[in-house]
Amino acid sequence: MENYKKEFIEFMVDSNVLKFGEFTLKSGRKSPFFMNAGAYVTGTQLRRLGRFYAQAIYENYGSDFDVLFGPAYKGIPLAVATAMAFSELYNKDIRYCSNRKEIKDHGDVGILLGSELHDGDKVVIIEDVTTSGKSIDETFPILKEQANVDVVGLMVSLNRQERGKTQINALAEIREVYGIETGAIVTMEEVIAHLYNRNYNGRVLIDDTIKEAIDAYYVQYGAK
Repeated sequence: MENYKKEFIEFMVDSNVLKFGEFTLKSGRKSPFFMNAGAYVTGTQLRRLGRFYAQAIYENYGSDFDVLFGPAYKGIPLAVATAMAFSELYNKDIRYCSNRKEIKDHGDVGILLGSELHDGDKVVIIEDVTTSGKSIDETFPILKEQANVDVVGLMVSLNRQERGKTQINALAEIREVYGIETGAIVTMEEVIAHLYNRNYNGRVLIDDTIKEAIDAYYVQYGAK
């Protein structure tokens, strides 16, 4: 496994973003692990997070795109931090854009924050994690309603490697349904490989009990 992947896994743990236990996800699934990007709250964390995302996006999509779109609300700081990191690392200004949950009818009107979208813009969507693919069903129409954009990719930090609405991986399903290339900084398989029965800062985060719960979860929700 590449060193930056190990660093990112430990970064998620240190930031209290990746947790193990019992959680109910937005999709309704009961999961033994949970990833919450809302726990990135400091300038140092956001700077590092933006660099991880920027590196993963560059490796997957290069720099031939115009806009980073972060769906409200968690996607907003992700898009901002990554746009800043992309400028720093690759010397290219990428515009950031997000949506509002409610349309604003005065001042800076409309549904968008940040940059406007224009016909022909190449857009990369940035999210924390995709479990069942429901979030992209909300995001994709918003983008297409604003302009005739070309959505060239979706980047998440963690590929949970579980099925979406069908039996295949949620990210693979998004690729098939929307024609969007998808990527992740790390996969859950890599997280398990790095943390299982390993003492990290005085704790074993994935012991045999948690590993059994994860295995059972994938029996029910794992992608084929």
